[in-house]
Amino acid sequence: MVETAGGGPGDGTAEVLDRPLPDGVRRRVVQIVSDGFGGLTVGELPAQLRQYARFAPNRRAKFAGNAMAAALETDPLFRQRIGEKLREVQPELAGALDSGSPPPAADPLDVAAAAYVLRPTGWVKLVAAAGEEAQRVDAERAGEESRAELERLREELERAREQTRGETERLRAELEAAKKEAESLHRKLRAAQSDVKRGEAALRKVRGEIEAVRAEGHAQVSAAESETRRLKARLGEAEAALEATRRAAREGRSVEDMRVRLLLDTVLDAAQGLRRELALPPVSVRPAETVDAVEPGRMTPKDIAARALSENDPAILDQLLALPQAHLVVDGYNVTKTGYPQMPLEKQRLRLLGQLSQLAAQTGAEVTCVFDGAELAAPVLLAPPRGVRVLFSKPGVTADELIRQLVRAEPPGRPVIVASTDREVADGIAKAGARPVASAVLLKRLS
Repeated sequence: MVETAGGGPGDGTAEVLDRPLPDGVRRRVVQIVSDGFGGLTVGELPAQLRQYARFAPNRRAKFAGNAMAAALETDPLFRQRIGEKLREVQPELAGALDSGSPPPAADPLDVAAAAYVLRPTGWVKLVAAAGEEAQRVDAERAGEESRAELERLREELERAREQTRGETERLRAELEAAKKEAESLHRKLRAAQSDVKRGEAALRKVRGEIEAVRAEGHAQVSAAESETRRLKARLGEAEAALEATRRAAREGRSVEDMRVRLLLDTVLDAAQGLRRELALPPVSVRPAETVDAVEPGRMTPKDIAARALSENDPAILDQLLALPQAHLVVDGYNVTKTGYPQMPLEKQRLRLLGQLSQLAAQTGAEVTCVFDGAELAAPVLLAPPRGVRVLFSKPGVTADELIRQLVRAEPPGRPVIVASTDREVADGIAKAGARPVASAVLLKRLS
C-alpha cells in the first residue's frame, strides 16, 4: 500500500465508485466540505468556490452544495486539504479508516462520507455498504410506516362500518315515518287541491271584474292626463309669452330711459356750456339790451373766427372733450401701431391705457378703448386703469365694427369723438353723427 496524504497506511485514490453517491452520504460529504471550508484561505480554494468563502457553513452548504461536491470529486488537492481538516476534527474516525477497521458503533453514513473524502483503501466498499444500509433503513422505516398506516386505515374502516350500520337503521326508521307522513300529506293535498280549484274559479271571476274596472279607470286617467297636458302646454305658452313681454318691456324701458336720460344730461350740460360760452347774464333780457351796439369785452364775429383751430392741432381734441357728456372712443391698435409699432402688443396696450387714464382724469370725459380680439393668441388678463373702459372684439367681429356699434348705441345729440386713422371707420362714424379725429392728433395730445 501507498501512504496517504494524511499519513495513513494506504491509498485508495485509484478506486472508482461505479454508481451515484447515495443521497445521505452526499449530504454528509457536503457538510464535511462546508465545515472544513472555513479553515482554508481564499488562495487554497478552487476558483469556482471562492465566491462562497464568506458564507456561513449552513448557508454555504445550501447554496454551494453542488459546486463543493463537484470540486471535491475533480480537484485532488482540494480533497486532500478537506481531508486534513477532517483528520484534525475527527482523528479517531480517520485513524480507524486508515487502519481498515471502521468503528462498528459509528453511523454508516458518517463512515462512508469520511471514507469518500479521505479515500483509504476499500473506501468504495464502505460507500456502497453505507448506501445499502441507508436504503435498508429507509425500507424498514417505510415498511413500519406502511404497517402503521394500514392498521390505522383498518380501524377507520371498522368505525365507518359501525357508523354506516347505525346510520342505515336510523334512515330506515325515518323512511317508515316519512312514508306514513307522505300518505297523510297526500290525503291533505287532495283535499287542498279541491279547495284550490274552487278558489281559482272564484279568483278568475274576481279578476274579470277587476280588469273591467281597471280598464275603465285607465281610460278615465288617460283622458284626464291628456287634458292636463293640454292645459299645462297652454299655461306654459301663456307664461312664456308673459315673461317675454315683461322682459321686452323691461329691456326697452331701461335702454330707452338710459338713452333719454343721457341725452337730457347732454342737452342740459350743452345749454349751460352754451350759456357760459355766450356769456349770457343771469337775468332776463331788458328792452335796452335789444339796441344794437358793441359792449366792452364782447366777442365779435372776427374774434370767433380767430379761434378756429387746424384739424391737426391737438388743442382741438381738448375742445371736443370739453363738450358736455363727451365720449372718446379710441381705436386701440390703430393708435399704438401709428405711434410705437415696434413694441410688443402687450406693452403697446399698457402704454396707451396709462396715457388714456391720465387724459380721462384731466378732462373728465368718458373714455372707451377698443382692441381687435383677432390679434390675441390667448385671453388677456388685464386690469383696466381708472376712468378707461377696455373692450376686445368677439371672434368674427372686428374692432372697426365694434366701434360702429358703440357709436350707434349712443343717443343722437351726444358728442362722440372717435380716434382712428382708418378711413372706413372715420366715414362710417361720421355718418352716424360722431366726430372722427386722427390717431396722430391723439398721440400729440397724449405726449
